[in-house]
Amino acid sequence: VRLTGLLLTSLAAWHLGQFIADLVPQATISNGEFQEIRKKPVLRAPGPKRQKCDHWTPCPPDNYAYRILSGGGKERMAKICFEDELGNPLESRRCTLFQIWRHRLDLDEWESCVTDPTDHSGEMMTFIRNAPAGTLLLMATHDDGSTLLKNDAKKLIEELGSKEIMNMKFRSSWVFIAAKGFKLPDDIQKEKINHSDRKMNRYNGWPAEIQIEGCIPRNLI
Repeated sequence: VRLTGLLLTSLAAWHLGQFIADLVPQATISNGEFQEIRKKPVLRAPGPKRQKCDHWTPCPPDNYAYRILSGGGKERMAKICFEDELGNPLESRRCTLFQIWRHRLDLDEWESCVTDPTDHSGEMMTFIRNAPAGTLLLMATHDDGSTLLKNDAKKLIEELGSKEIMNMKFRSSWVFIAAKGFKLPDDIQKEKINHSDRKMNRYNGWPAEIQIEGCIPRNLI
């Protein structure tokens, strides 16, 4: 009896399915229609907009953007970017190993320092001392910035607020931002250093490059 009931139920379900299938119109997609569907553009989210000095997020409209990158290895030169203006990279080990930019906030003027490759102290000290109040100073090293840098020059940079210049060793990667005649915000990173270490070096005999970046309010002076 159970088997008979199961067979009758299955037969009734099959007939019901056929009846519903006959009522629903069969729509087919031609090959041409399928190709048209494939041609329709696929909507994608736009890529992130490039920010000044390659920041991940933009600085507020009333701020300057900066990024300071030290050298790393023979081929990766130091770079200084301010408001999307990129300074000339240090070209070789026989060129200056200190790159310094100074920017007059009140005049929006740039100057860069190119020092004598045999003495990285005299011209650099003059460059810093001649910077008037209201000047930003952005510094980076490539290769060795310590060997030929005299103590007087290191003390001058220390007076600008550097806490690492006296700790610089052979081929230390170093970046620094300072101000003359005004105070930088406390919440920005002003300095970073990375020493050469045979066990930790990214390159053969060279530490990894380092960088600092941030935003400087325009109304500091």
